[in-house]
Amino acid sequence: MACERLQFHEMGLDDRLLKAVADLGWSQPTLIQEKAIPLALEGKDLLARARTGSGKTAAYAVPIIQHILTSKQSVREQAVRVLVLVPTKELGQQVQTMMRQLTSFCSRDVRVADISSKADVSSQRPILMEKPDVVVGTPARVLAHINAHNLDLQASLEVLVVDEADLIFSFGFEADLKSLLCHLPKIYQSFLMSATFTEDVQALKELLLHNPVVLKLQGSQLPDSSQLQQYTIKCEEEDKFLLVYTLLKLQLVRGKTLLFVGAVDRSYRLKLFLEQFSIPACVLNSELPVQSRCHIITQFNQGFYDIIIATDEQSLSPPAGSSQTKGKEKKNADKGGKAKDKEFGVSRGVDFQNVANVINFDFPTTVESYIHRVGRTARADNQGTALSFISHTELPLLVEVEEALSTDNAESVLKPYQFRMEEIEGFRYRCRDAMRAVTKQAVREARLKEIKQELLNSEKLKTYFDDNPRDLQLLRHDKDLHPAVVKPHMKNIPDYLIPQTLRGVVNPLSGRRKRWRVKPPAEGVARSSFKKNDPSRNPLKSFRYTRGRNKAAKAGKS
Repeated sequence: MACERLQFHEMGLDDRLLKAVADLGWSQPTLIQEKAIPLALEGKDLLARARTGSGKTAAYAVPIIQHILTSKQSVREQAVRVLVLVPTKELGQQVQTMMRQLTSFCSRDVRVADISSKADVSSQRPILMEKPDVVVGTPARVLAHINAHNLDLQASLEVLVVDEADLIFSFGFEADLKSLLCHLPKIYQSFLMSATFTEDVQALKELLLHNPVVLKLQGSQLPDSSQLQQYTIKCEEEDKFLLVYTLLKLQLVRGKTLLFVGAVDRSYRLKLFLEQFSIPACVLNSELPVQSRCHIITQFNQGFYDIIIATDEQSLSPPAGSSQTKGKEKKNADKGGKAKDKEFGVSRGVDFQNVANVINFDFPTTVESYIHRVGRTARADNQGTALSFISHTELPLLVEVEEALSTDNAESVLKPYQFRMEEIEGFRYRCRDAMRAVTKQAVREARLKEIKQELLNSEKLKTYFDDNPRDLQLLRHDKDLHPAVVKPHMKNIPDYLIPQTLRGVVNPLSGRRKRWRVKPPAEGVARSSFKKNDPSRNPLKSFRYTRGRNKAAKAGKS
């Protein structure tokens, strides 16, 4: 007989917190929440591993809020009691949103501040002077505020959380974190939350935790096949474009979709390719400021776009601190090259909501990257689908993923997608036309257009443009860009190109005969004597020219 699950109301939580949980629609805790919350409330240090989307944020947020509410019953002094460290600015915003939802009925007693999103340290000083109960930020931002004397944790900190712990070091925060530890008190409760157990997580465990309880939940790091369907299609480069066009245009893939590619330039090429067929998509570019990236994610979550194209560059590059990475960083610095935002991660730390599908246009280079990409869908209790395009050069990577995710019965969780390529051969010439239009110059122009728009919208440059109006005028009246030319006829799909098996799905009305209902004439309006099917009366069929005859008849009457 299976034991009953522990419910939220059985954990001894404050009524205001239980009411917020109910408003969020959480009928019962997830497995990580059921195990972690009672242990955290007992004051234990935790090292918890659970898959992406399993509710790790709430697993530490709920006991933190309960701890603060309990403390304030005896201690009235306002102070920063909790520090949450995150690897990305986007994840910081997500954590703040979750904490504010959970404190919706006790917001006066529990204040939360996110200091990871803004660049100017001095502008955040007033927020920290109010001593919020919870501070969320990246290690670099928190350390900057400590050095600027905006934040003092030595006397008041009671709980430290490191979210997505396996990314903290790989995002280049190792030195910042070690420096930050010197400014923390000797005794505090610690939580490490991670999707994977890596050497970096082990190193953090030694640094931060004291006799921790280790929770290794769910052997598979992805949901099972009843919730997440994983498919593969073996195809080459041109076929990838043909497939993505066919799947999206024929609506074989429905709902919000994440398309992962291997490089920023490639993401713009795919975006321009889809635009040829009037398929709107947006690009999440790591080179853009965090405000712009958050705006794009918000638009996606609100339904302005159903398709977002993203790169997973952190997982595609060697781990930070390796000799290969250091060599590349030095080489880029010598060349004066522009570095990617180290606090940016697409497959991790970004709250994409209600994603129905993840398409790996380019297959990820590591098992961890595959898990984190696919983990963007089938979150909580929602269903999801993952589809990966596999070229012959990517087959060894597929084998690695299959071995890592295989179950005890040795059956692969990645199933071949039953798709007959010969049925869509008629679309190939259209794809080739579209690909010819998406030139390197067109990709470059698209990127320049986006950068130009960022310059015009930049708040930081507004003062500069006020002092230098000519520069603003030159930027606005710069030479016209020449993006890819979109041909209007590519928007529509002729019926003869649609496979016979899909005609009822793509165009449900195509098989019906249109019936025209003739409205009866209104009262007082004489019926026309013109008969459409009478050849003798239809000038388009009889070619009889009667104008002269009518003139002669009128002359005889007169």
